Parts: sequence; structure tokens; C-alpha cells
Amino acid sequence: MSERLLTVDDALSSTLEDIRAWHQNVNPGLIRLLGLVGFDRKYVKARGTRLWDEAGNEILDFYGGYGSLNVGHNHPAVVEAVNSVTDLPNMLGATLSPFAGALGKNLADLTPGDLANTFFCNSGAEAVEGALKLACAATGRTGAICSTYDAFHGKTAGALSVSGKNAYKDGFALVEDVVLVDYGDASALQSGFESRNVAAFIVEPIQGEAGVVVPPDGYLRDVRRLCDKHGVMLIFDEIQTGLGRTGAMFACEHEGVAPDIMTLAKSLSGGIMPIGCFTTTRAIWDKAFGGMHRAALHTSTFGGNTRATAAAIAALNVIVDEKLADNAREMGEYLLRRLKELEGRHKLIKEVRGRGLMIGIEFYAPSGGKVGALDKLSKEYLASLIAADMLREHKVLTAYTFNNPNVIRFAPALAVTREECDWAVDALDATCERNKGFMRTVLRGGKSLLKK
Repeated sequence: MSERLLTVDDALSSTLEDIRAWHQNVNPGLIRLLGLVGFDRKYVKARGTRLWDEAGNEILDFYGGYGSLNVGHNHPAVVEAVNSVTDLPNMLGATLSPFAGALGKNLADLTPGDLANTFFCNSGAEAVEGALKLACAATGRTGAICSTYDAFHGKTAGALSVSGKNAYKDGFALVEDVVLVDYGDASALQSGFESRNVAAFIVEPIQGEAGVVVPPDGYLRDVRRLCDKHGVMLIFDEIQTGLGRTGAMFACEHEGVAPDIMTLAKSLSGGIMPIGCFTTTRAIWDKAFGGMHRAALHTSTFGGNTRATAAAIAALNVIVDEKLADNAREMGEYLLRRLKELEGRHKLIKEVRGRGLMIGIEFYAPSGGKVGALDKLSKEYLASLIAADMLREHKVLTAYTFNNPNVIRFAPALAVTREECDWAVDALDATCERNKGFMRTVLRGGKSLLKK
């Protein structure tokens, strides 16, 4: 044991070298991964859409903490809400929390359809786990869960089982009874339902980590119809798409469809406190967890704690009061127009797609294998190389999507301005111009990676 334990003051006054050394006890591989693309900075301040690093650089955040910052960094109303409850018991369990109750009431008022009862937990993956259990308990079916290829629902065992990328699954003992079907294809879903005794279909209204994939118009309505026909619980994973991100409070509302169960997390607390939830109808809740003998069938120690629910109450009010969904729709349309112009001008860009302020820019993947190790690296890190250039040269932070490394995401705070959108688009434009032809990007960035 060292002479003394490190303190919060030590962390506050740390250098980047200190942080790298300490992370040898956290995740050593992450040190090199972030260092490869220049993301291992020490940030000293964050507010709204902006970050400041220790060198004094002001950086525009178009990454948004995996979609956790719909209200921006450190929104004062959310911070004030958390500070206002610091003298109260944070977690008690043996009573009814007014904050969990108020948050549940607000969600019942905001969510579509007949969603009314909410279970609070700590993350999106945990919300998915609970939603899957709820569906099985309510239907009495334990045969199979249906999901889609390239889906991302989290990395705990159950959530990972219904995710669609095998690279994250290899080597783990997962739930075996999962049916995967093509996303956006109602006929494939029909076949999936006919092949097994399916309890639930879990789907993202827009696939996030697959590279911001928007389904065909009418797909969600077809999904709702098929779930009703086969008695399957429909779970909408709105962890990334919800709370104003796509220009509506929830992405399913673009098609006027309501699920049986919805999962939320990420921006639910404004990025201040860990919180997730699943919400469902009163009838489904009663089937699964109704009555005193089943009320504690599914629990979470920190779920619904005072500070997390207070933050979420404030964050929901910010989204509504500041009309952030409306701004997301307006700024998203503007961003897509400008990015589509780049798509037509730069050969490096394959496609721009998205809705609201959930936008993906896909780049052409290198092929041919003539550059050996560089070719392999470029296929895994092409979007990261572009994001690294945007951060280094233009002070814009973005990153690739987990399931498609050739896509970078634009997911800024929903109060983003037109001028900030121009900043990000101009940065991408200049980066593509600087790296005309993807092989130049590959060679420049790949050689840098290999040196490290």
C-alpha cells in the first residue's frame, strides 16, 4: 500500500501524466486506444455545448456523451436540483420517495399511449434487462426474445444477448433464446415470430450504434401491427432516441406508435447522475409485478435514489420548458442540408443520414489490402482518424459509432445554435478537403497509429 490514499484534491490538481498512470489500475488498454487518436486530454470545464481543456482550448462538443447530454453539460437547473436535495437521505429504500413518485408521474404524462408505471434503475443496459424480464413475466412466454441485426442495447449479459454485433459477444455466456432479424424489414419480423414462441421484440426506432440507421417510413407501424397479431410485447429502446433527440419527445411519435414497454436512460438526468428506467402500461405492470407478493420481484439498490430522480425531474422540465425537441428538429434539418452538400462534394463521404440531432456521416471503407497493416487499421479506425483530425485542427469533438467504425456521429446538445452547426460542418468540410481520397487519410493516420 502507498503512503496515503489519493484524494479528490489530488484528482483535481492532477496532470495528464498522473491520469495515465492511475488508469493502469482501471483499463490499461483504454489508455493506448484514446491516445492513438488524441482523445486523452484533461478537461477542466464544461458548460452547454462547450468543453475547455487544461491548455485553454475551447472545444465544441458534437459527441454528447453517447447521447447523454441533450440538455448540455452541467445545465444550471439540473445542478441546482441536485444541490437542493443534498441534505436529504439519498437512498433509504424503506419508504416512498417523493422524487421517484414525481418523476414517475411526469413520465406517465410525457410518454405516448398508455404507459403509466415506471421502474427506476441506474443505466440503459439495466433498463433493458428489466424490460426483458417484464415482458417474459407479463406474457408467460420464456421461449425467445426477438431483436435485430446490428442493434445495440447494452453490454450486460441479457442486453448483450439481444444486441446484434458478434464481436462483443464472443467468449461470453449469454441468453441463447434470441431471434435476430433484419432491421427495417417487416416481413423478416413476421418470419421471426412464426419461427419461435416469442415473448418480446426489442427495437430502436433509429439504430444508433449501427451508424444512425433510419428505418423505412411505416416500419414502426408494421412492427406494432405484427406484435399485436402475435401477442408479442413491443419494447422500444429510446435510450438514445428519446427525450427530444430526433425532433420529437420520443422517436416513435414520428409514426404515431406507442410501445408496450419503453426503456430510457442517458439524458434522463441531463448527464448529471446515473439513472435509467423502463416504463409500461398499468395492465402489463399488474400482470408482471402487481400485488404485494410480486411488488419486490424486481429491485435495484440505487434505483430511484433522491439525487438521480431530482436531476431527472429538472432535466425533463428543461427539455419541455426550453422547447428543445423543436430546436432539435429545426437545427437537425439545417445540419442535414449542409451535410448533404458535403456528401455531394467529397468522395470520402458515402452517406449522410439521421433525424433531428441524431446524425451519422458514413465514409467509404478502404479495400484492396495493398497497404497491409495500415489497411486493417484503417477499416477499424477510419472514422476515428477523421474525428481526431477534427478535434486536433478544428476543436470539434465527435466519435465513431460502436457497431460501424466508418460512421461518425453528430449528437450535440439540443440547444445548439446555427453558428455552432456551421462550425462543425465547416470542420468536417476542411478535414475532408485536407484528406482528399480516403487513402491519404489512411496512410497519414495509419502511420501515426503504427508508430504508437
